[in-house]
Amino acid sequence: MGIPLSPRTARVIDLESMRQRQQAHRRFVRLSPELDSLEMVYCLASDPDTLYGMPILAWGLRENGDIVGLVPWMESLTPCEQLNDPDYGHFVGYRDPETEELLDEPPEHKEMELRHAAAYFEYEDTDETTLIQTLPEHQGTHALCMDEEQSPWQLKQVFGWRLYSDGSIEALLADESLIQSVPVVATDPCLYPGHSRHRVVYFFQRQIANLIRDEDPATLEALAMMVMPDSDNSAQ
Repeated sequence: MGIPLSPRTARVIDLESMRQRQQAHRRFVRLSPELDSLEMVYCLASDPDTLYGMPILAWGLRENGDIVGLVPWMESLTPCEQLNDPDYGHFVGYRDPETEELLDEPPEHKEMELRHAAAYFEYEDTDETTLIQTLPEHQGTHALCMDEEQSPWQLKQVFGWRLYSDGSIEALLADESLIQSVPVVATDPCLYPGHSRHRVVYFFQRQIANLIRDEDPATLEALAMMVMPDSDNSAQ
């Protein structure tokens, strides 16, 4: 026996449009710097019983109301909740080093701050991508920039972060030839978004950047394995 047909007209679902709407609801609309030393806690698959802490750079409010911590991780300012890699780290929660309390959710005072700021600085949607907010860098984050495969690496200091209307976040790097005064601040015209000039941008905390600058052998070896994981296979 056949299946009876529905009298209702079939509705075509545009999956791409649905995906774009879902992404839009998750885009960031406001950032807030973390200035009280709260940390992201993560673990490694190789040693799940040991917890590691990393300073949170900022908090981000998504259009759907979600609030997440953000850390400079690999190639982007990454939401902590997205860290789920067996080699590099799996997100566990947030930590207040003063009280040593482990938190499952962002602190309430950051939620209040972000929601009030987003309501005050409300922007109208436009067809073109526009600059929403500039956040000064306060942790000494550095970026390892690579262009062509044979070009040397460039280790650059990050001076700030820009949030755009499409929800993307870009690191601000300095064009040394255009620096007119020091110290460089996040609004100086010598700064440019990292991915606008460099094919690959990897972020590191200050202490790791110093080891790279000092050409520490172990650090350089680990760095080569991270940024060129397929080099050994391609050489065979």
